[in-house]
Amino acid sequence: MDSLQHALAEVNKMRRLSTAVDHVDKIIEMLSTAREQVATTLDPHTTSLTMTKLQNPIKVAFERVNEDLKEVSGAHKKLGRALDKHFPLKPLPSDHDAMAEYPDLINRAIAMHLLREGQFSVASTFIDEAQDASTHHAPYQRLDADTPDDDLDEPMDEDDPDMNASPFTTASTNQDLSSLQSQELQTKFAEMYSILQELKARNLGPAIDWARSNSDELEARGSNLEFELIKLQFVWLFKGPLVNGLPDNERNGRSGALDYARRNFSRFQGRHFAEINRLVGAMAFASNIPDSPYKQDFAIDGAFMDVASSFTREFCSLLGLSAESPLYIAATAGALALPYQMKFVEMSKAKGTEWTTANELAFETPLPERMLYHSIFVCPVAKEQTTEANPPMMIPCGHVLAKETLQRLCKGSRLKCPYCPSEGQIKDARQIIL
Repeated sequence: MDSLQHALAEVNKMRRLSTAVDHVDKIIEMLSTAREQVATTLDPHTTSLTMTKLQNPIKVAFERVNEDLKEVSGAHKKLGRALDKHFPLKPLPSDHDAMAEYPDLINRAIAMHLLREGQFSVASTFIDEAQDASTHHAPYQRLDADTPDDDLDEPMDEDDPDMNASPFTTASTNQDLSSLQSQELQTKFAEMYSILQELKARNLGPAIDWARSNSDELEARGSNLEFELIKLQFVWLFKGPLVNGLPDNERNGRSGALDYARRNFSRFQGRHFAEINRLVGAMAFASNIPDSPYKQDFAIDGAFMDVASSFTREFCSLLGLSAESPLYIAATAGALALPYQMKFVEMSKAKGTEWTTANELAFETPLPERMLYHSIFVCPVAKEQTTEANPPMMIPCGHVLAKETLQRLCKGSRLKCPYCPSEGQIKDARQIIL
C-alpha cells in the first residue's frame, strides 16, 4: 500500500500539463507571428529566411512539450501499475446484469447527472450521441444559449406505435432524453450553480432573493430556508467588517445587523419568534459573545456549507428532483453492496448452493442513513400513514403495524397480533424500512 500512496503522491505533484500548455502556446505564438510576416511581404527571400529562423525554435519547443508529456505519462503509468497490483481485476460475482435491458435509463441518469453538474455542453453532446446510437430517427436539435424555446419541441406522430410502448422502450426514453435538452431546465441549473458560487464566496444576497421569490412554494413545503438565510445574514452582518469583509458603513456591524433584523424578521415572528427573540436579545452581550450563552447562535463554522446544502435540496425539490444525483446514489450504493455480494457468491459456491433470485439481493446491505428511502405505508389498524416519529414495525409473526398502534395493543410486555392468533413480546418487534 505504501508504493500505491507514493505513486499517487507523484501524480499529485505533477503540474497537470500546465508547462506543456505554456510551451504549446509559445509554439502557436511563433507560428502566428511568422504567418503575419509572410503575409505582409511578397519577397520570396524574406519568406524563406523567416521559415529558416523558425525551424530551431519550433523544434526545441516541441522537444520540451514531449518531455513534459513523458514526465506526466510516466507518473500515470506508474500509478496504473500500482493499482493493478493492489486491486487485480476480478470477475463480477454474477453473470446477470440487471440493467442490461434498460440502457436508455442509464443514459438518462448520466445525462441528468451532467446537467446537475453544470456540464450543459457535454450533456447536449451525450444526449445527441445516445439518441443516434439507439434510433435511426433524425437527432434532436442541439441547444445553444440563444435557441428559442419554441424551437425545442419536436412534432409527435400520434399514430406512431412507439407512442403506446412501454416506458422502457427506446422511443419513449428518447423522448425523455430530449426533455433534458430543455433550455428552461438548463437555465434553472445554471441559476442554481450561480447562487451556489455566491454562497461559496459568502454572499447570501442571491440566495435570499431566490428564496423570497419562491416563498409561497417553500412555505407550502414547510421549508425554513428563507428564514435560515436571513438569520445567517443577520449573524454575518453582526460579525462586522473585520470578519465579513463588507464595507465599513451603517449597513454593517451591530447597527447594520439590528437594522436588518427590523426590516426582515417581522415576517417570521409567527413561526420563529423564540429564535428571533434570542438573536436580538444577544445584542446585550455584543461585546462578549464568545463567552455568553449565545455563543452557538453566532458560530458560523460550517454554517454556509449547511445553508448551501439546504438551498440545493430545496431548489431541486421545486424542480421535482432529489437533492443528490441519482447516478451518484446508485453508484455509491452499488459500490457499498459489491463486497457483500462477492462474499455471498463465494460462500454459496463453497456450499454448493445457488442464488436463484435475479432481481433482488439475497442479503441486506448496510447503507448510510441518507441513502435509506421510505416508501408510504398506511397502518392497517389505525388507517394512518406512518411517519419518522411513528414508523412501521414488524412483529414476530411477520405482520406490520405502526409503532403507536403497537403500543396501544400491547398489554404489559406482551401483545397479540390483530390479524392472526400469534402472540409475542414487544421487545421482539423491529422497525422496518420499506
